Amino acid sequence: MKRFHLFNGRWTRLSLLSVVAGALATVASLAAPSYAAVVSFGSGANQFNMEFVTIGNPNNAADTTGAPNPAGAVGYEYGIGKFEVSEDMINKFNASQSLQITKDTRGTNKPATSVSWNEAARFVNWLNTSTGGFDAYKFTTSGVNDDIALWTTADTLDYDSANPYRSKRATYVLPSYNEWYKAAYYDPSNSTYYDYTTGSNTAPTAVASGTGAGTAVYNGQSGPADVTQAGGLSPYGVMGLGGNVREWEESSHNLANSSVSSSRGIRGGYWFSISNGLSSSTRDVSGLPRFGNADLGFRVASLSSDAPPPVPEPSMMVIGMVFGLGGLAAKRRLKK
Repeated sequence: MKRFHLFNGRWTRLSLLSVVAGALATVASLAAPSYAAVVSFGSGANQFNMEFVTIGNPNNAADTTGAPNPAGAVGYEYGIGKFEVSEDMINKFNASQSLQITKDTRGTNKPATSVSWNEAARFVNWLNTSTGGFDAYKFTTSGVNDDIALWTTADTLDYDSANPYRSKRATYVLPSYNEWYKAAYYDPSNSTYYDYTTGSNTAPTAVASGTGAGTAVYNGQSGPADVTQAGGLSPYGVMGLGGNVREWEESSHNLANSSVSSSRGIRGGYWFSISNGLSSSTRDVSGLPRFGNADLGFRVASLSSDAPPPVPEPSMMVIGMVFGLGGLAAKRRLKK
């Protein structure tokens, strides 16, 4: 009986090295950080998925033509929700624990509106703790619409002097003004900021719903579209950053994040806005953290954690061992 050996025939040292290099590259790619993912929260009948888009190109330059000025410079890779938080997500949050977030009722796939900043922060904290993580925002009282407290130097693991609102250990957060601005207006393909979230300096085409490139839900529409039908994508692939509903920023309007009662930034315009409301030059000022409005929703950002790099799958480890052993066998054969 003739036996076939993997390393018989015309294998050369160069070809073996090429295959091994390819295998190692695959393993390396598995360990590379990526925030593009569909993440499940809740359980059973109250489970829902949230899709995140990777916002890469860390250390990009800031934009100096919009509001605030400068804006958009982010020194790290992060993820942002591809879609606005929906009513269905809030319904399942409410069914999962005792705190109850108030919202408008238009339909399960409509954006969740009339949710205050404080309530949105409660929702984000639950995303963290329900998946084994840590609170992003420090609440010291139990009311669902109570203001947060600032993280302080006494909170050794959480305090960040650059942002006393947000814990350093949090994975899920409300997007800061820079994180939101970059996801909306920056085009990584040419390192350019655009005036509108559809990757253009021309106002998008107004639509009632849909996913067409260069479109947005604004300019006198009758109401918000479903979160997955909220117009064309940003250059990074995020939907509804311009139009549909306005969105909370994490950041205070004065950018200091030093007072828990300060107004928060609001961005993006809504279904009835004129085009200027969608542009990079418009940042609303009326967002007290206990405030909610029928045209105001939010989305979630995802940050890196302190977890170690992912371990290669067993199948990849086996491949690496096979090629390693094969390399030794070939080496021995060449010496004969």
